[in-house]
Amino acid sequence: MAAQTATDLDFLAANVHGRRSRLAEGDRLDELCRIRTLPELARALFPEARLATAIHLQRVLVLDQVEELSTIASKVGGASGRLLGWLRMRFRVENLKVLLRGFATGMALPDLQPHLVPLPDDLALDLEVLASAGTIEAFTGVVDPEPLRAGLAQTIDLYNQQPRPFFPEAGLDHGYLTELLARARALPRAHRADVVEMACQEADTFHLALVARGRFVYGLAPAMLQPLHVPGTRITRLLFRQMLGAESLAEATAMAVGLVIDTRPDGADPDASALEALAWNRFYRLANRTFRRSHMGLGAVVAYAAIRRMELANLITLTEGVRAHLPAETIRRRLIPRDLDTE
Repeated sequence: MAAQTATDLDFLAANVHGRRSRLAEGDRLDELCRIRTLPELARALFPEARLATAIHLQRVLVLDQVEELSTIASKVGGASGRLLGWLRMRFRVENLKVLLRGFATGMALPDLQPHLVPLPDDLALDLEVLASAGTIEAFTGVVDPEPLRAGLAQTIDLYNQQPRPFFPEAGLDHGYLTELLARARALPRAHRADVVEMACQEADTFHLALVARGRFVYGLAPAMLQPLHVPGTRITRLLFRQMLGAESLAEATAMAVGLVIDTRPDGADPDASALEALAWNRFYRLANRTFRRSHMGLGAVVAYAAIRRMELANLITLTEGVRAHLPAETIRRRLIPRDLDTE
């Protein structure tokens, strides 16, 4: 079985190296940014499809990535397969967040439907049951799998104190990231370090967002945010508490340099979105380094999935920019890796 798994991983790693050359990065991303209409952008990305609207194009982009990740995960068993399989769960999390926003604002399911991505059967949700939940407790009780339900459950009291989607959405992220780290740490030693590092970066990006947005944009009390810490990352529970207790976002940012962001943003008063961009820049850098360093191992496969995730985020931003008729240079500045010096 171990030899078979190694063979499968070798094949997958070789395969993703071939796929990498076709991704929308670098010069190709620059070219796409110069496209002025959505139909033209759709033809550049999917020559055989007829996609005229941003919503349709974004759905195809998401489903293309779900299908690819599903195929990759199906090729490997054991701890490696469980880790790759869990990466797909992020798409269910995003649909759950849409339903939670609808729950919090009283939107009916038909109004939410255009914002939901149709997913494969094993990731699909029972929309009618979730949409008809009358309380956050009832909603939580029908969420699967258990790690997501557990993450959501710990925010029930917070939501009942302040009924805003921020808390349950953060609870879902907490559940997803906690399980991601657990599965990364269960990998064989040869594959573990690089994958754990990328998972920690994703979790610490979540921590940074909780501080920047939760504490300093929404003005939430540190005590409300402390339970959302994901254990086992570079931002320890103690450091997270110190960041939440900082007197300014600039002070909190200084504590994060070298852990979740590589450099401090320019200016005395950092912006939450700029900080998150710096964190995703670092995630992208780590993924690229792992892709090169773990040339024929699981690290390369997971790094490829991470790079594809950044590509998807960029292409969705690009479709929105084209729809809004933004200049090419404005769109390009909003993509990852993001050059904050030009803003």
